[in-house]
Amino acid sequence: MRLCQGRLVSDGADPVPADDPGPWLTPGVRGIGGASLLADVGHEIPTSLLPALLTGTLGAPAATLGLIEGIADGLAGAARFGGGALADAPSRRRSVAVGGYASTAILSGLIGVATSVWQVAVLRSGAWFARGLRVPARNALLADVVPAAAYGRAYGFERAMDNLGAILGPLLGIGLVALAGVRGAMLLSIAPGLLAVGAIVYAIRAADVPTVTERVRLRIRVRPVMQGRLGRLLGAVGAFEVGNIAATLLILRATELLAPGRGTDDAAQLALALYTTYNLAATLVSIPAGRYGDRRDLIHVLEHAAVARLAPEDLRGSAFGLLAAIQSLGNFAASAIAGLLWTLVSPARCVRLRGWMDDRRARRLRSGIRHQMTDQKIVAPHGEIDLSTVADFREQIATATAAEPASLVIDLSGVSFIDSSVLGAVIEASDRARRAGRRFAVVAPHGSAPAVTIGLAGLRGVLPVYDTRDAALEPPD
Repeated sequence: MRLCQGRLVSDGADPVPADDPGPWLTPGVRGIGGASLLADVGHEIPTSLLPALLTGTLGAPAATLGLIEGIADGLAGAARFGGGALADAPSRRRSVAVGGYASTAILSGLIGVATSVWQVAVLRSGAWFARGLRVPARNALLADVVPAAAYGRAYGFERAMDNLGAILGPLLGIGLVALAGVRGAMLLSIAPGLLAVGAIVYAIRAADVPTVTERVRLRIRVRPVMQGRLGRLLGAVGAFEVGNIAATLLILRATELLAPGRGTDDAAQLALALYTTYNLAATLVSIPAGRYGDRRDLIHVLEHAAVARLAPEDLRGSAFGLLAAIQSLGNFAASAIAGLLWTLVSPARCVRLRGWMDDRRARRLRSGIRHQMTDQKIVAPHGEIDLSTVADFREQIATATAAEPASLVIDLSGVSFIDSSVLGAVIEASDRARRAGRRFAVVAPHGSAPAVTIGLAGLRGVLPVYDTRDAALEPPD
């Protein structure tokens, strides 16, 4: 049994996929997931109570809430963009992650002592700036501690923990409000945030990542990230995020609708319960979606897993930074527009805008998944291929890959002879597929002339070879 480009191959049998990384839930993955859980518990308490503090205690209008959220998201986007450059260096990404988690916890909790709108705005913006700096570092760290074949599950787990924190945070907030009031609950939210710092430190120490002593120059890199399939993915994310209205506005709308019959306090608690249900749904689907993406090779099921798989390793921090910046700037536009629409037109129109945009996002996602499931190209020559005919073979490969498919299969089951020039063409196609983030497979039935030639050339440790086309087309488990 030999290792064939990430798959175990036994002579005379179909390859056994080694893309199943075994126990993918490593201490590093658990630590990062725990940090996301605890950090979200910490900052979701002040987030869920922010509408009550601003509009109830400080008397600010809804437009102010939308503007503060928009400014905070915009600053977070800028921080994530810069944080991406910082995260390109393994040593810097660790310190940035720790500092970002600590600063977010402290600044978010201090909103509880704010006595004016501008103080809330400064603390909220500062907390979100620190949160933005840490996001690319955390995402790059996660890619460091898990095999590529498990990116969907690892990032799905992290998202599930993040969303679970968004559930527990408001629930904890309900209890803390009853015990200590709105301001006291915000101050107490610092505690889980600081526990998140301990979790990320544990993840860093548990991760088997080599220490890099070479100094990596700090620089902003956009053009290399925006090329190819990764660039198209980021463009689509930007279009989606414009409709991602801040959840705080939805909480405010629920509070306004429930208040007339139940009172402000009861309405706020029911609104938090609805927000909890919203996050529960996201929690339940994150890991199954990631597992499905890993099994079916659907890299667009989770945005973070897609970026981790498509981005070159030395650009991974910049890619995550640009993704997060695009998300935040899209949220800035969405929050500002929604706040103005809420105040100048009606809250109902604002909420309907969110519903319409969510529907469009879902339709686009389903379309993208259907496209990726069928986005396979097969090159299936017949007869003998040698130096005199290899040019035609290369042209077939070039034609098949011109549209940048998600996967390429070279089926040699109908070929009776190949020479070294054909092997060279296949190896070149495999290398190009790897650089483009494209799945690649070769069909050469056991005992056939191509299979024998590949074996004699010692390429079973280089090329993923399958006995049948069906086996080659089946995504790794």
